[in-house]
Order: sequence, then structure tokens, then C-alpha cells
Amino acid sequence: MTPIETQRAVEAVWRIEAARLVAGLTRMTRDMSLAEELAQDALVTALKDWPKNGIPNNPGAWLMQTAKRRAIDHFRRSKVLARNMPALTYDEELRQEDDAPDYDARLDDEVKDNLLSLIFTACHPILSAEARSALTLRLVGGLTTAEIARAFLVPEPTIQQRIVRAKKTLADAHIPFEVPGGDDRAKRIGSVLEVVYLIFNEGYAATAGDDWMRTELCDEALRLGRILARLAPNEPEVHGLVALMEIQASRSEARVAGDGTPILLLDQDRARWNQILIRRGLAALEQTERLGGSGGTYALQAAIAACHARASKADHTDWSRIAELYDELAGVTPSPIVELNRAVAHCMAHGPEAGLRLLEPLMELPLLKNYHLLPSVRGDFLRRLGRFDEARAEFQRAAGMAQNARERELLLKRAAGQA
Repeated sequence: MTPIETQRAVEAVWRIEAARLVAGLTRMTRDMSLAEELAQDALVTALKDWPKNGIPNNPGAWLMQTAKRRAIDHFRRSKVLARNMPALTYDEELRQEDDAPDYDARLDDEVKDNLLSLIFTACHPILSAEARSALTLRLVGGLTTAEIARAFLVPEPTIQQRIVRAKKTLADAHIPFEVPGGDDRAKRIGSVLEVVYLIFNEGYAATAGDDWMRTELCDEALRLGRILARLAPNEPEVHGLVALMEIQASRSEARVAGDGTPILLLDQDRARWNQILIRRGLAALEQTERLGGSGGTYALQAAIAACHARASKADHTDWSRIAELYDELAGVTPSPIVELNRAVAHCMAHGPEAGLRLLEPLMELPLLKNYHLLPSVRGDFLRRLGRFDEARAEFQRAAGMAQNARERELLLKRAAGQA
């Protein structure tokens, strides 16, 4: 391999191994910041060693061994080895690279618990949603602070501060590195899923910037969701979220025109929807139902997405069923956003007057005061009723609120009757 090829290989290995490496080291050291530092040190060592000596047969085990040795050195220097040695002690032969496969085999027995513990810790509800997202992408997604900053359109120092403060908050609160059990786990799983879906939504419909979608964020959220489904196979809402993200992600190629212009759902070329992702999503939805979770928040949203996925043409969509599902979702998770989407479903199923009746109570809600989709939806209802001047005013108002450049362009086109 050339040096460039080796470096690319190292980077690829890091993407795959980073989360479980940090998870294992956090279990050993009980210090998330130190674990990440040790993992980074191992990566730097690999970048120096592998171009000269070649990539080891088991690169993940090599990285873990290297990081563990660094941990032992660190504790010896800080004179706290005695306290931490029990978690760091392994058979002496594991120090030899030739025994890396055996080491990795033993490590695999604990990887699932370690990785799940890392996800639950990074998504602890003691942290703000912004901090949870940044910390999860950093530790579990393996993204750099620069990549996270670009994804959320904030300065890199801001992301760095969020991550540092999040780690300090967890440390100061003495949050245990573990998968909570019983009621605690049930309460925490919602926080974990919330963070993953928040990341996905920011990629699926960016709140600001020049691009309507940020596919790298959708990809990361999907990867996290799939990992979580493997690690927590009996949690129905995990499969519900995976189903929802798979089906929504299936539309990605059809959601944006060649020039970057957004294409609305009813105008999309459904032949461009990714059938593999749809099948995966429907399978995950079936798993949710088998586990008795069909009435969960994410399962209901996935069922709505499935109605669209099963319709080969927009006018074949079962809007009556979607309206029923939104009625059920509003009872499970009442929120202004759910009510807004419910109004759209009833408009499509029962006519724009029905949609307007559900929309009117939302018009004065403080939470939606600056939410551009509210006047956008109302404009669509009014246009369907032939009240074009009122519709134009609503689309213009929505465009003035939109922070995403592509979405603003689309709303102005709709105001001008061009879309």
C-alpha cells in the first residue's frame, strides 16, 4: 500500500472502531474524556506505525491494545494505578500483537454492553438536546468537532465547548457508565431515540444554510439507529425509529432537483425512491408490531411513512388511513407539530375546509409564531380553495420566516404561482 492508501485505510478503520474503542476504554478508566484521549493517541500511533509495518490482521484489537497500554502508563504516572488496575488487568499474553484475535474475541463478549452504555451515557437527559447531539456524534458517530460544527452551522469552538461541558456535567453528576435497567432504562431510551431522530431530522430538512438536505447527518443517524436496534433488539420503539428513518431516507434522491431545488412529496418521482431502504423500513415496522409496539410514537410515524411508501403514485395514497394514524399519534404525543401534520392529512383525506378547521386553533400558538411551515400549510389550503390572494400572502409570510435558502426560494415560487 502507498502511504496515502494506508492513511485512508486507517481512517476507514477508525470510523468503524472508534465508538467501541471509546466505549471499552470508558468502561476501563471510568473517565470519558480520558477514554477519548487514549483512543486518539492510539489513532496517532496507528498513523505512524501502519504505513511502515502494514495494517495488522485485527486493527480494532491493535488499537485497543495500544490504548490500554497508554492507559496503564497514564495511571502509573498519576500514581492511581492501584485503584484502576482491576479494570485494566488482562492476561499478560494479550500484550502481544500476535494474540490480538484472542483479545478481540474476549472483548467482543463485552462490546455490546460497552457500546450501549456509551450511547445511553452520551444521551443522558441531564444534558441539553444540543449537548447530547454533539456528544453522541463525537463519541458514537466518530465525527470530528469540525464536521459536527459544519453539520449544525455553528462555530467549531461552540461545538467543542458543548462537548467539554457535557463531559464535565456527566462527571460532576457521577453518572454511571452503564445501561440502566427497569424503569430507568425505559425512561432513558426516549432520550436516546430523541437524539438520534434529532440528528436525522437536521439532515433530512436542514433548518438553515444553502442546502435543503445534509445527507451525511441522515447517514449517521441511520447508522446509530441500526446499531441501537442490534444492541437492544427487544425495544419496539427502537425498531419503530429505524423503520421511520429507513422509509424517510428512501426518498432522499427524489427530494432535490439537480439544481438543489426542493421537490415536495406529492411531486416526487417515486421511481427514484430507494426500494431497498423501503423494504428495510417495512421489515423494521413489522418487527415493532411483533414486539407489541405498534402504538408507539415512532411506530405510528413509521406507519404513516409506510402508507406513502406503499403508494406507487401520489394519488394512490391512503390519506384516510394517514388521517386516522395522525389522530392516534395526537393522542399519544400531543404537540403543535403533530397537529399541523394532522391538519394536512385531514385536508388530503376530507378536503381543505377540514384542514383549515384543524389549523385555525394553531394560528395563535406562541410556539408556532415564527414557524414558517404554519403559514406555508395554510397557504396551500387556501390555494386549494381558490383563495389565491390570501394564499400568496401566506406563502410570502412563510418565505420571510424560512432560514433555509432553498426552502425560501421554493416558498417565493409558490407565492408567485410557479410551484
